[in-house]
Amino acid sequence: MTQSTKKRRVLNIFILAMLNVAIMASLRNLPLVASYGLSSIFFFGIVALFFLVPSALVSAELATGWSKGGGVYVWVREALGDRWGFFAIWMQWVHNVAWYPVILSFVATTLAYAFNPALAQNKGFVLAVILTSFWGMTIFNALGVKTSSWFSTIGVILGTILPGVLIISLGVVWIFGGNPINTPISFSAIIPDFKDLGNFVFLAGLFLAFTGLEVSSVHAAEVQNPQRNYPRAIILAAAITFSVFLLGALAIAFVLPKGDISLASGLMEAFKLFFAHYHLTWILPIVAFLLVIGAIAEVNAWIVGPVRGLYVTTSHGNLPPVFHKLNKHGVPMNLLWLQGIIVTITSLIILQLPTISASFWILSVMSAQTYLLMYILMFIAAIRLRYSKPHVPRAYRVPYQAKGIWLLSTMGILACVFVILLGFYPPSQLNVGNLWLYEFYLVLSMIGMSIIPLIIHKFRKPHWTLENGKKI
Repeated sequence: MTQSTKKRRVLNIFILAMLNVAIMASLRNLPLVASYGLSSIFFFGIVALFFLVPSALVSAELATGWSKGGGVYVWVREALGDRWGFFAIWMQWVHNVAWYPVILSFVATTLAYAFNPALAQNKGFVLAVILTSFWGMTIFNALGVKTSSWFSTIGVILGTILPGVLIISLGVVWIFGGNPINTPISFSAIIPDFKDLGNFVFLAGLFLAFTGLEVSSVHAAEVQNPQRNYPRAIILAAAITFSVFLLGALAIAFVLPKGDISLASGLMEAFKLFFAHYHLTWILPIVAFLLVIGAIAEVNAWIVGPVRGLYVTTSHGNLPPVFHKLNKHGVPMNLLWLQGIIVTITSLIILQLPTISASFWILSVMSAQTYLLMYILMFIAAIRLRYSKPHVPRAYRVPYQAKGIWLLSTMGILACVFVILLGFYPPSQLNVGNLWLYEFYLVLSMIGMSIIPLIIHKFRKPHWTLENGKKI
């Protein structure tokens, strides 16, 4: 190992674990987990075993073998060709257009609790907040005013860690105070009812909550002794995230009956009941404000990032010249506007479904299904590259040689396919309205988002290639 390589590997287990926690931990997912009650322990184990561990370790190998940038686009391109590389990066980008309305609906319902909780179920209010905040942040980023690292750090601390510790603490006090608990507490409650498929539907949302580790895997090459420490960091990150999710979700389940948990506003409903019980209602607007800060900081940090990832493909002629344009701040403007238009259209689903929770759920499923298609290609690429490019040095390799990569990748692929299909089954806990309309939205979004990149690639022209990263 060279001296420069030694200096570059400066991340220890704890630091890398915290990077992964920052990607996965988001309090907006707590109501989703709370709907499972104590059986969330079982589902967490399923997600960890069949998706979290395989995606983390496989992406670590790919990132340390092809670490010059481009991420999943480069990995899949090297293994399966440019068409599927473009398809993969497109899916990684486009899944966000359904995810943005999800997290911004959380912002809207949380904001409502700061001054008028009744607005949390008002579709017009929720849609107005989504569109106003998203387009505001789009323009903000177009002007080149990026979220600074200190703002992101403060946003995570104030908007995620503090409210997370608070909701867990309130749950602990609630139990020891002898208050009534609205979810069964027993060993048998950990095992779900396997006869009811509806009990498994929310797995799609849980999978979405633990996606994104391929982003942090780029740091694997900087880890001290990556072969040993990277898996340990993943286990530590999973333990911390699971603890926050599980304890925070159970706190919500303690005070809210399962049928009354709103996926969009369940967290604030739980805070409201806790504070009312302990005569601390004056804190509710403050907590709402902190949660809004955390969510906005998270969204703002993501708006330009995925767009820049898609822009990388212009060097291989995968996007028409209209999307090559950069403004004076180096932002791909037309891609940014396209993203805004698609998010706006996607957000209109809120007006079509009977409840905010139903809209929250279907947008989550759309995002998860699209993203998981990318993961399937990533797992296939990992297997292919073990045979087509075995001599490319990798600082981290999935253990047990070919057997290890086959086992983990196959587990990941099967899990992704299962959850994609499961997403088409509406959850029994939610009123999604017309079943045909529900299925129509999901099928249309998956087919549409899958066909678009293939059509673009098929009809691309030689003059689409952006040479030397030059502005057009």
